[in-house]
Amino acid sequence: MNAMRIGQIARHSGTSIETIRFYEREGLLEKACRTEAGYRTYRPDVIARLRFIKQAQALGFTLKEIKELLSLKLNTDTHCGEVRRRAETKSRDIERKIESLNRMKQVLVKLTTACPGRGPTSECPILDAMETEEIE
Repeated sequence: MNAMRIGQIARHSGTSIETIRFYEREGLLEKACRTEAGYRTYRPDVIARLRFIKQAQALGFTLKEIKELLSLKLNTDTHCGEVRRRAETKSRDIERKIESLNRMKQVLVKLTTACPGRGPTSECPILDAMETEEIE
């Protein structure tokens, strides 16, 4: 297939031009070829890679983790079990974050219940708790 300019790749992948340039700098995408006029051109298969990156981000993977997943994908010696292990690790990380967020929510509910919502901020129980109590 023909090489595509960065704007075409951006449109087809639903990614911004700046994001594509960033991914290229970070090593998630191969360096683009350049035309004589200096325009970046990419192979059409970059669209699938960009979609992969976006889907992995939506699942909570960091760019570093995505780079590792891409390496696993390209390495014919690796097995699906390695990818599964990383997905399970990410799932446990997300579960810990959910638990932490639930604790934060419980504390905020307790604090907002204690606040009458009127009076000067110098007497606000929410602000007082943040300054004087160990909140957890």
